[in-house]
Amino acid sequence: MTRIDDTFARLNAEGRRAFVSYVMAGDPDAATATEIVLGLPGAGVDIIELGLPFTDPMADGATIQLAGQRALDGGMTLDGTLDIVRALRAVDDTTPVVLMGYYNPIYSRGVDRFLEQAKEAGVDGLIIVDLPPEEDSELCIPAQAAGLNFIRLATPTTDDKRLPKVLQNTSGFVYYVSITGITGTGSASAGKVGPEVARIKQSTDLPVIVGFGIKTPEAAQEIAGVADGCVVGSAIVERIASGDSVADVLAYVKSLADGAHAA
Repeated sequence: MTRIDDTFARLNAEGRRAFVSYVMAGDPDAATATEIVLGLPGAGVDIIELGLPFTDPMADGATIQLAGQRALDGGMTLDGTLDIVRALRAVDDTTPVVLMGYYNPIYSRGVDRFLEQAKEAGVDGLIIVDLPPEEDSELCIPAQAAGLNFIRLATPTTDDKRLPKVLQNTSGFVYYVSITGITGTGSASAGKVGPEVARIKQSTDLPVIVGFGIKTPEAAQEIAGVADGCVVGSAIVERIASGDSVADVLAYVKSLADGAHAA
């Protein structure tokens, strides 16, 4: 049982949906990003997705791309990202942390070395968007052997033929991308998402969490109501980019978490 498994077991026992938040490590700077991450559990976040800054984030829209560039310009590195996780673990040993990003920085570090360092820092799972199931031997299987969940994305174009392959070695939860395209575009619709979540759940016992296109507490409640929870990323990152104070960012996050938990 990982922290992710424990979290969903607790939420299920409480009859509550999960709220997952995404922020970019090092955005707008290391100190502020760390302060935000430390404040997320108190704002109601059940699972933290922490972005790994990368120079070519092909699956991300402008909001996340710019956040990654700000972080890189500020000197954020893979080691710096793990330091943020360590800072959280110094005060919080229960809230799961999932690193979300691309394979190149991990490959450059070396898979075995990265997994050892990530586990030591307190990372619980990985979402690596540019590694398809056909490449599971690269990172997915080693990560799970090291005790980390490997979380896969399913999309509106993941048909019934492809879905078993996507689910094959997935653990922790399934991240359903509610819209076709890059992050930060469009709006999620419960009417469209609900049947897709139900279809996925026919093939897995894992929780299904929905992300992309959620920007308001009302939307968080609506989407969480047809899934096991929801993810908000770009809308939070936009608040950080606009210069909102840490307190204001966390207040916004709490409003979203309250919405999801009301589902």
